[in-house]
Amino acid sequence: MGPGLRLTAMEPTEAAVLDAIRRALKIHPKVAWFERMNSGAYAAGEGKARRFVRFGFAGCPDIIGQLVDGRFLGIEVKRPSGRVSEAQAAFVERATKYHGVVFVARSVSDVFAVLDRC
Repeated sequence: MGPGLRLTAMEPTEAAVLDAIRRALKIHPKVAWFERMNSGAYAAGEGKARRFVRFGFAGCPDIIGQLVDGRFLGIEVKRPSGRVSEAQAAFVERATKYHGVVFVARSVSDVFAVLDRC
């Protein structure tokens, strides 16, 4: 290897992790339902009619749903090296405080570890 080059481990994309988690949630017996939540913003229109449109809310988890026992389910999906924003961490803390099952998952194993403890 030349100077300045370093090898890094390959890791899945966030989209790949999300897809795997969604497939796992479909078969987990403790999950009643779930949906993918898209949140973000974009500029719409042109000229003076151009406006900023936000959908979802800051910190909204990637997946929301409900467990069969009635508790709220929220999963913030990240790739193994992904960072959790302050808004995301605050949502996890707030929803957990009120007995929601809300967490950050970087793999299907993370999801099963949390749900199997519920």
